Amino acid sequence: MFLREQQGWEFAGGAGTRAFGRQLVPLADRSLSDRLRIAAAHTDWTPDLGQRIGSRDWWRGLATCTALCAGAWMLSPGWHPIMGYAAPVESGAAFEETRTQSIAPIALGATTGRRMAAGALVRPLAETPERPQVELTAALADGDTLRNALQRAGVGGGEAGRVADLVAGAVKLDDIRPGTVLSLTLGRRATRFQPRPLEQLAFRAAFDLNLTIRRSGDDLSLDRRPIAIDRTPLRVRGIVGPSLYRSARAAGVPARIVEGYIKALAARMPIGDVRASDTFEIVADQARAATGEVEVGQLQYAGLDQGRRKLQLVRWGDRDGSGGSFQDADGQYEQRGGMGMPVAGRVTSTFGMRMHPLLGFMRMHKGMDIAAPYGSPIYAAIDGVVQFAGRSGGYGNFVKLAHTGGLATGYGHMSRIAVGPGAHVRRGQVIGYVGSTGISTGPHLHWEVWKNGRPVNPRSLSLSSVQVLSRETMRAMKAKIGRLLGR
Repeated sequence: MFLREQQGWEFAGGAGTRAFGRQLVPLADRSLSDRLRIAAAHTDWTPDLGQRIGSRDWWRGLATCTALCAGAWMLSPGWHPIMGYAAPVESGAAFEETRTQSIAPIALGATTGRRMAAGALVRPLAETPERPQVELTAALADGDTLRNALQRAGVGGGEAGRVADLVAGAVKLDDIRPGTVLSLTLGRRATRFQPRPLEQLAFRAAFDLNLTIRRSGDDLSLDRRPIAIDRTPLRVRGIVGPSLYRSARAAGVPARIVEGYIKALAARMPIGDVRASDTFEIVADQARAATGEVEVGQLQYAGLDQGRRKLQLVRWGDRDGSGGSFQDADGQYEQRGGMGMPVAGRVTSTFGMRMHPLLGFMRMHKGMDIAAPYGSPIYAAIDGVVQFAGRSGGYGNFVKLAHTGGLATGYGHMSRIAVGPGAHVRRGQVIGYVGSTGISTGPHLHWEVWKNGRPVNPRSLSLSSVQVLSRETMRAMKAKIGRLLGR
């Protein structure tokens, strides 16, 4: 190692040089050939002639280019004509036939793409020949009939009627869905003035049935080909997680079924009470065809397990399960209409004692506060008659409904009232819109329920306004739940 000052001493010369005992050795003189070779190696003989025009390097590059061009000219072998073969000139019919097969500009009289000149073997046709068979597809439009679709495809009216009669013997014509694809094969016709005869028609008449109509001489025959269907219900069970809707969709439940599940649940309990740790269970009708298609029918069972509470709702009513309404496992009817609550929102304050947000002291809260966007529609909880509609002190714009069985409900802080006193309203009917009138800290609905004049918890409304089924019906309903859940 050495210091920077020591490095300077080494190359300073004089006393510093003598102190280290070093001397500079002179270089030997190079010969003329070596100097020329080194100079030629460091000289750019081909500079860019587009830059530094007129400089010394530019003139050197111009001289190099001139020398190269002169050398190429001097070494060229000469320019002698190249002899080639000339094809004989065609004339007459041979020229016309050759020209039709050649490729040349149309401006020069080319006939590329046109028919060839007539020869001795050409015979003119009286009419264009037709294809012996035509294969095509057609689709039933919305509100269309099978007969009209066949006629548009080129089938004669009489034959289209015969086909419709054959199909009607296997399936109702009205049950054939719009969009059904018809695969047709039309045969040769006797004359141009007649429609082509139908040789074959194949289509899917129903989810579990394929139909094929074939021609046998002058008759048409129908061939049924049933499709095997697996009707095992769709059953999905999972954790609610951050979003009930997204979790169910991620599990493979169709959007329509998830919406029906949430609506059935909301008719029994506030959706805001569903927790992320809860377990949902969905059972719906499902049909899987042997050809691979899948159809999902109606929601049949909606379950929610909250640990201490287990909600089981099953569709009940029609024997085939296609209609009816949802009932609880204890035999209670579903309250239909709306979402089961007066407004779609978030519960911010429940029934009971609380610290009033504006007055600042403990006070009995006789209802339930549901936060919702300003102007959201407010629905009647159950059927009733408007007992009061107007301004009412701290409630602001207020509507009170009277119901059967000594029940009454009140809706406060509305921005606008949509009903008048004495009007009869049905469950799910709009009676006003969310606002912040009266003593209120923001847009929300204050919902109160009275039983025989005394305020009660609004969540008990569904328990006091449903009809209980008979024991026989409840046993049959629980048996259906067992079948759906595979117990």
